[in-house]
Amino acid sequence: MSRSQTTPPTPCLSLRPERERSELSRQRSELPVTNETRPAIVLVTGASRGIGLACARCFLRAGRRVVGVGRDPAHLAAARESFTDPLVAGSAPAAIDPSAFVAEAVDLVDAQAASQLVERVESAHGPIDVLVNAAGAARRYAPEELDADAYRQAMDAKYFTYMHVTQPVIERMAARGRGSIVNIVGQGGRQAGRFHIAGGAANSALMLATVGLAQAWASRGVRVNAINPGLTRTTRVDEGLEAAARASGRSKAELLEEAIARIPMGRMAEPDEIAQVAFFLASDAASYVSGAIIPMDGCVSSVI
Repeated sequence: MSRSQTTPPTPCLSLRPERERSELSRQRSELPVTNETRPAIVLVTGASRGIGLACARCFLRAGRRVVGVGRDPAHLAAARESFTDPLVAGSAPAAIDPSAFVAEAVDLVDAQAASQLVERVESAHGPIDVLVNAAGAARRYAPEELDADAYRQAMDAKYFTYMHVTQPVIERMAARGRGSIVNIVGQGGRQAGRFHIAGGAANSALMLATVGLAQAWASRGVRVNAINPGLTRTTRVDEGLEAAARASGRSKAELLEEAIARIPMGRMAEPDEIAQVAFFLASDAASYVSGAIIPMDGCVSSVI
């Protein structure tokens, strides 16, 4: 028999020196095997509702201090109240300490305001260990409604709200040698839709920026990942249905039923389901994950 038939393949890990293998084993044993994360300060943009609010709630339940950013102080106040509402917070609302939620009303379209926010948060609360970007949503338009302003609005609402806060945060994380950024980027950046052309372009730009930033800052200890949610039970679903209804003359109920029928899992996602994956990506359990863009659409997208 030939040598290739008698000699088992050499495991890749055995090519490492024994000391390095021991160090890798030690590091792995220190990583949490459940959804736990060490960061003390988590900055969540778009925290007043939808997926951003669900992310804030998820980190608060884990005992983290969350700085929630939104444009409307009233919406942020309502978000804080929801943390102790049994109908919203679940069976154990006492597990969330509302005082651990710090509200910041800021319009992140303003780059200077975003930079000042980061400075203010770190001065008052300490280093930002995790940034979850969930702010902004581009309006949906019927194709004949699109114009130059619509494209500018889409980039302002989605792309620049993320980039304006990401840049000052990622530089500070890199200086400390540690940090995690999770971008919530709609499925429209991956799959074209006739009612989401401008917003889809902004989402595609964010996906490219996510991977580029991950590559650029990996050697400095910063991880950057994204989640692509599909149809999720938030107020934004209704906004999309409104645009489709205007263009098609069909009812929103009929359009929603049709959209759900296209999902192999047969239902919309819940915001908390998206938040759980964001929590994982931010945690040390995902310490070797960076530059990933994870589809969460109930198996609609056929990508490899």
